[in-house]
Amino acid sequence: MSLDPDLAAFLELVEANVMSGSKPMMHELTPEQARIEYDASTQILDVPGLAVESVTPLSISCRDGQWINARLYKPIELAEEKGPLPVLLYFHGGGYCVGSLDSHDSLCRSLAALTPCCVLNVAYRLAPEYRFPTAVYDAQDAYQSVLSSGAEYNLDITRVAVGGDSAGGTLATGLCLAARDSNWSQPVCQVLLYPCTSAWQNTESHRRFAQGYLLEAVTLQWMFSHYLRDTADRIDWRFAPLEASNLSGLAPSFLVFAEYDPLIDEGITYADRLKTAGVSTLISIYPGMTHDFARLGSIVNESYQVRKDIACALANAFYPNRNTR
Repeated sequence: MSLDPDLAAFLELVEANVMSGSKPMMHELTPEQARIEYDASTQILDVPGLAVESVTPLSISCRDGQWINARLYKPIELAEEKGPLPVLLYFHGGGYCVGSLDSHDSLCRSLAALTPCCVLNVAYRLAPEYRFPTAVYDAQDAYQSVLSSGAEYNLDITRVAVGGDSAGGTLATGLCLAARDSNWSQPVCQVLLYPCTSAWQNTESHRRFAQGYLLEAVTLQWMFSHYLRDTADRIDWRFAPLEASNLSGLAPSFLVFAEYDPLIDEGITYADRLKTAGVSTLISIYPGMTHDFARLGSIVNESYQVRKDIACALANAFYPNRNTR
């Protein structure tokens, strides 16, 4: 279908601001400036998240002796769910350079409320201050922290899912690969919103949507240039999961794609690889949408719809004996 009219109007406004010089492109900013702009735009583009019972700030110890911040959302308890609650470990998008606990606060609150489950929103360290593979290790350390200490927060460590959008989706699926190879407990589900999966951005969708569809080709390479140390990093499966030789034995997956997203072709290829490897895989493509639409609640109704769809997939994984559909 054609681009959603509300989204098209928004993109026209963005282009007009860029052409007038009143709004610089992200790649024209420093990473520090881009982070401020990205978080500030969230207040305009998204809506407040749904109500939850509590939000708890946490700190997670990393293997290099440093600490990262996280935010634990606890849903309003259900009468039938008195014991430990399942948890989604969530990694925000932003090309490894931008994004924060605040930029994805609404999304995480809504997933906690709709599923219902706890959501642990993880502020992994960003580039270029922390280049590859720091974010990968932070994601792994956060997962290990949940498995070892989750019970202290009334989390059911036998019901842990991982998820993320864009670069965060890459971290989530890479975590599943690392868990398999390290003999850690495999998550019960991986939720991947338009993940980055390829070493090279040379698909037809990258060419077709290179400019004017929210995620610009030049911005994507700006992000990767800050994150990656060299070409060898680019072909590392921890950055590009399609480079992994074996995708078998991973958690069941729910993949979300946007029709007008440069990442859609590589994402579908990754989904097909998962299926071929025997991984239970469900794909949902949202017509007329662009990259990052799950955070555009002020612009498109599909932002709320995709949150409901993700919550349904999570509920099916967390509560297999409950009729969630």
